[in-house]
Amino acid sequence: MAAPSGQKGHMSQRSSWQTAMTGEVRAAPEFAAFTMAAGPLLAMLPRGDGHPVLVLPGLGGTDSSTAPLRWFLAQLGYRSYGWGLGQNSGFGRHVTDGLDELLGAKRERGPVSVIGWSLGGLHAVDLARRRPDAIRSLITLGSPLANHSRPPAAIPTTSIYSRTDVIVPWRQSVLPAGDRHENVEVRGSHLGLGHNPAVIVVVADRLSQHTGPWQHFRPPSWANQWLRVAA
Repeated sequence: MAAPSGQKGHMSQRSSWQTAMTGEVRAAPEFAAFTMAAGPLLAMLPRGDGHPVLVLPGLGGTDSSTAPLRWFLAQLGYRSYGWGLGQNSGFGRHVTDGLDELLGAKRERGPVSVIGWSLGGLHAVDLARRRPDAIRSLITLGSPLANHSRPPAAIPTTSIYSRTDVIVPWRQSVLPAGDRHENVEVRGSHLGLGHNPAVIVVVADRLSQHTGPWQHFRPPSWANQWLRVAA
C-alpha cells in the first residue's frame, strides 16, 4: 500500500537528513588520519615563533574537542590555550567577559592569534572587533560568517571551509574578498575540521607569518590535492 503524500514528504526529509549526516561520520577516520600524519607534518611544516594562540570550540564543544589541534600547535612551538569556559552554548556576558579576560592574560608578549571552530569563529571575530590591538590573526573553521559582523579589515583572517560540510553550508563560511581576508577550501567533514590534516597545513602556514607584510595562502606542492584557495 502506498504511503500518504505527507508521509512520503516526511520520509524523504528524514532520508535526506540521514544521508547528509553520514558525511559527518568521516570525522572518525579523519582523526585516524591525523594521528598517522602528525609526525610527518611536524617534520614538514614551519616551526612556530612562540606567540600565544587561543583555540575556541564550536557549539556544544568544550576544550577537549580542540585538544588535538592545541597539542599539535604546541609541538610546533606555539603557546596554545583553550578557552576555559566550559561548553560553548552560545553568546552572552559569560563568553564576552571570559574571552576578554583570557586575551588580557595571554597577550603579555604581544598580540594573540585566535582560531575559532564553527560558532567559536564568531566569538573570535567578536573578540577581534572589541580588541583589534591585541589580535595578531584570525582563523575560522567552518564558521557561519555570512550573516555576522565582518572581521576588522586590518587583521589577517583566513576562513577554512569544506563544500561537503553538512552542519554549516559552505557558502556561509566565505568571506568577501579583501587585502587581508581569504578563504581556503579543504576536503572533509564539519566535525573533523579540528583534526583534519589539510586544516593543520593551512593553520600552521598562517600562524607562521611574521607581523608585517601579509601574503595570501599558497599551498605547498605536496598538499595541492587536499587544498584549494578560493578566488
